[in-house]
Formats: sequence, C-alpha cells, structure tokens
Amino acid sequence: MTVYPNLYRTLAPGPALELRGYAAACGLPGRLYACLDYAGPTGTARDGLAEGMLALAAGRGALAPGQTLIEAGSGAFAAALTLAGRTSGHPVCLAMPDNTPADRQEKLSALGAQLLFSPAREGATGARALARTWSEKRGWHYTDWLACDDNPEYHRRVTGPAIAETIAREGDSLVDAVFIGVGSGGTITGVGECVKAWTNDVQMVAVEPYECQALAGGLLGPHGIADIGYGLMPDNYNPYVVDKIAAVATAEALRAARTVLLTDAVPAAPAGGAAIAAAARFLAEGRCRAALCLVPGRAAIL
Repeated sequence: MTVYPNLYRTLAPGPALELRGYAAACGLPGRLYACLDYAGPTGTARDGLAEGMLALAAGRGALAPGQTLIEAGSGAFAAALTLAGRTSGHPVCLAMPDNTPADRQEKLSALGAQLLFSPAREGATGARALARTWSEKRGWHYTDWLACDDNPEYHRRVTGPAIAETIAREGDSLVDAVFIGVGSGGTITGVGECVKAWTNDVQMVAVEPYECQALAGGLLGPHGIADIGYGLMPDNYNPYVVDKIAAVATAEALRAARTVLLTDAVPAAPAGGAAIAAAARFLAEGRCRAALCLVPGRAAIL
C-alpha cells in the first residue's frame, strides 16, 4: 500500500464510469459517462483546485511560506481554500457580504477562517473589492479564483488531461461531447483548451442554471444549483472553447441527481445533476452519441 505525505496527493479527477442504470431508466440512445471528482475533504472538486492554485502560486514565487491568504467568497471554494491553507501553513481570511447566511459563517469560522464583511448592497463585487484592498494593505496573497489564471491552469494540467485520456480510451464509443457546469469558468476553460488542443471532434458544452443564464445572455435570477451560475460572466471563462451552452432548471438538476443515486449509486450534488441532465437531453435529441459529464461534488439527494 502506498503511503502519501498528505490527502491532497491522493486527489485526481476520476474515476470515470458509465451510467448504464441512468441511461436505461431514461431510455437514452448512445452512451453516458461520468467523471467523478469529489474525493477531497469538502466533497467537491474545489479541494484539488485550492491545493493546486496554492502550489502554482508558490512555484512562481507569488506565495511565500506562511503568507496569509485572502479570498472573496463563502461557498465550496472558500471552504476548500481554508482547509488547504491550514494544512500548508497559510492562515486564511475570507471577505463576504454581511448578509451571508449564518450557517455558512459558522462553518467557515469553525474551519479556521477569519471573516471580513462588506455591505450587502454591494454584493460579490463589494466583497472582491474588500479582499483586494486588504491584500494590498497587509501584503496578503489574494487567490482571486474568479480571475486568476492559476484556476484554469490547474485544469489544463490536471483535469483536462484526465478527461482527454478517458475520452481516448473509449475506442469505438468515442465520446463526442463533454458537459461541465460553469461557476468560476476555470474548469471548462482548462479542460476545453486541453481537449481542443488534442481534437476538434469533441463538443464542449457549458452548463448553467435555467434561472440564471449569464453565459447565454438570458435572465438572471436565484436558483438552487450550488457552485454554478454565479450570475456573471467569469473572467476565467473562455467562450472560444465552448461549442454549446445548455440551461438546466433547478428541479431538473435535482431530479437527475436523485435518479443517478438510485440507478448507479452515484451521490451527485446538484451541479453534477445539472451536467447529467444536460447530457441526457443531448443524447435524447440525437445531438451527440456518447456524452461525458463532470460530477464535481457529492451529496445524497433524496
């Protein structure tokens, strides 16, 4: 048995599996695959990303040993960054609007993050401005995951090659469409650039909530699919590697997550459910023959 220096050294996108039960239950033509990326401590793909971004920053000399990290956010990446920072000796400070739900604040504080608050009326923009200001004043490292190229670069080096290798192994059932939910934009950018460098025969499909269609230029509203659909066009989003945009309603994403748990024992969080639902729609409509969707978080949706 291999002994690793820490948990992060064990993380990698995968495994990939065929969702035969889901495809049969939905009567889908073609084949449906999923890449499961949720093996880290928070149960999301953000764990590998946070550790990877810190490694990239340290590697180019932008992050010094013991330097405090600051980020704007209170979601999955904030939690993952807090844990990655603690285990690597970097205190973490998180900036967020002062109307952030109390349970999120309590969870992040319990993980060891220092919290800063911006006026609720300024939204995410205010939190990012606060993080930037404190970074400049205190000499802290602002990870800025929505705009820093370390985010897509991690996916160019790690997630993209893993998915490209999975596609190449399929032989006669060659995957011709990859479905990825878009939050920060880093995943679909990094994976898309990697896949497109290898072949142009695979469609990259960006998945966003039907209720919040920032990528397609549609309506912007509240939704229930955590970790995607931030209501903005992320700086890290590269539209030139995206072939199609698929909008999935919250109810549809939850239904897909519930179904895949019962048919294939895959505990997909709503963001993964959205990618699965979008892939199923493309298969049913004959818009692809074999689809691969990224499941970036685990949750037992019942």
